[in-house]
Amino acid sequence: MAPTPAVEAAEAFLQFVDASPSPFHAVEAAKTLLSENEFEELCEGDAWNIDKGGKYYFTRNQSTLVAFTVGEQWQPGHGFSIVGAHTDSPCLRVKPNSKIAREGYLGVAVECYGGGLWHTWFDRDLGIAGRVMVGNDDGGVSQHLVRINRPILRVPNLAIHLDRDIYTNGFNPNKETHLAAVLATEAEAQLNAKKEKEDADGHHHAALVELIATECGVSPDRILDFEMCLFDTQPSAIGGLHNEFILAPRLDNLNSSFCALKALLASVAKEGSLAEDPSIRLIALFDHEEVGSDSAQGAGSALFDHTLRRLCGDGAENFARAMANSFVISADMAHAVHMNRGEKHEGLHRPKMNQGVVIKFNANQRYATNAVTASILRLLAKKAGVPLQDFVVRQDMGCGSTIGPILASGLGIRTIDVGNPQLAMHSIREMGGVKDVAYAIDLFKTFFKRFPQLDGSVHVDAWDSNP
Repeated sequence: MAPTPAVEAAEAFLQFVDASPSPFHAVEAAKTLLSENEFEELCEGDAWNIDKGGKYYFTRNQSTLVAFTVGEQWQPGHGFSIVGAHTDSPCLRVKPNSKIAREGYLGVAVECYGGGLWHTWFDRDLGIAGRVMVGNDDGGVSQHLVRINRPILRVPNLAIHLDRDIYTNGFNPNKETHLAAVLATEAEAQLNAKKEKEDADGHHHAALVELIATECGVSPDRILDFEMCLFDTQPSAIGGLHNEFILAPRLDNLNSSFCALKALLASVAKEGSLAEDPSIRLIALFDHEEVGSDSAQGAGSALFDHTLRRLCGDGAENFARAMANSFVISADMAHAVHMNRGEKHEGLHRPKMNQGVVIKFNANQRYATNAVTASILRLLAKKAGVPLQDFVVRQDMGCGSTIGPILASGLGIRTIDVGNPQLAMHSIREMGGVKDVAYAIDLFKTFFKRFPQLDGSVHVDAWDSNP
């Protein structure tokens, strides 16, 4: 029996997430899909020649990506139809000076990135991935992506016999002292002494540097620096009795990034898809959301503002009109109700996996959704045939946030926060619904294709004058 479209979409996502153990790899995987679909790569530092009907993308830091299409009916002052997401996920990152030798082991010192469920990183088969900066013969510097997809590292648990208090005190590992990853034994390293010569600066174990250099196809002394994160080498899978669950790392938020990307591609798949479009369809996949978005490539930077101004053309009037005529879907994963911890959800807002995209509300503006943006999305979902669910956090619990309020407050664009429901958010292995991938793609695709026409019938303030 042929797989359903929902299963095909979920399987395509598994390929994407397995190819993306770091934000750098996620952007590279997105670039590959865009190039295969005839999107033209731009450089931020060059002058842009943007044509109506064109398809473009650019990257910043190789960890943030913006892709867009220009409708053939677009004019200065017309709006942007935007889906925003992020490429980063909580993980362990190799410290700048990582070399540890103690108790007969060689280890790698790591730093916690974001708010991970760090206990889930124990006893996993860990590889490393990221980018390496290499010095060239001409005096220049080039970037190489590296992925060592075998279990070279492990953070072992302490045996229960040596930690009886865990039953009463809980498992609370110290992030500084308990998360160093075992690389090798000193005895085995001595047997392989030729591989353990000191690297130039002594920042990392020489054997690790040599392994990374081999992946780059260069000698170790050519490596200037690198940014590496640990990742679980176990492949993603579809599971459950009826194959209804996605079991994978980094659902938050590569699931949303993938759905945004596939929706943009699907919206222009047919010949003439942009012939009647008066808008610019755009996806923005930002880095550093998990640590606050305050970086040169984060949603809190001037990157997005500069990009939209470049595309709007000259004049403050055109930019102001375009912002008023635009709409942002901030796509970040949502909390599905937990079978064993149902009391953690507000009683009237209990999203479930495989039952549709979740609209996220918060009266204190931790999410950017309001009645206007929710109503617009409900109409689009109805046209797409996509079910929706609502989420509000319990009032006696803290509420997370997203890039939604950052973009809404920074640019004054109408914004809604949505996400697919999942369990085990920020675990090394998360759990989502197979059907929800296709739901999000269909919803975002419909948004790209139909929002400009729908917005002309929305009567709030001056927005009802939208072309």
